[in-house]
Amino acid sequence: MEFDFFNTYFLELSEVSKNINANEFNAFIRELTLAYERQSHIFIFGNGGSGSTASHFCCDINKGVSLGKQQRFKMICLNDNMPTLLAYANDISYDDVFIEPLKNFLSKDDLVIGISGSGNSKNILKAIDYANQHEARTFGLCGYGGGKLKDIAQKSLVIHSNDMQKVEDLHMIILHCTMQWLTKVIA
Repeated sequence: MEFDFFNTYFLELSEVSKNINANEFNAFIRELTLAYERQSHIFIFGNGGSGSTASHFCCDINKGVSLGKQQRFKMICLNDNMPTLLAYANDISYDDVFIEPLKNFLSKDDLVIGISGSGNSKNILKAIDYANQHEARTFGLCGYGGGKLKDIAQKSLVIHSNDMQKVEDLHMIILHCTMQWLTKVIA
């Protein structure tokens, strides 16, 4: 019985993965590569499981891809600094926890990546909108058809599933694939 559930889960995950748009994946790789070439900062963030994914990807890029290289990626995960995040949440609003640090650090042509399983997290949307208004590059990783994030980010990669765990699984797989690809092509 349990193993049947396990097999069904992976079958469903495999079916959802077949609908990932190759052009969206290639656009994501291109944005990261261009940010690296420009030596722009890359800001990434998410809530809950997506926040964990953002933190994990930041580690993979800053250490896994950059270690031993003369030129390195400059990636910052905005949900990793809990005291700052909590101060903004407490003193201003949870909706502003990502936009406020961007006000401190964002420069023209930096890359801002928001991860939202639903595509509708208000704090993600506000930060992406702010980045758009300040001439940054924006990219959304989302599920559930993309939500509002798909529409306000300049580019996005959408997982077409309404199952949050499968969306999060595939975001992590995509990011691991991205990390391995970058490791092979970055000198």
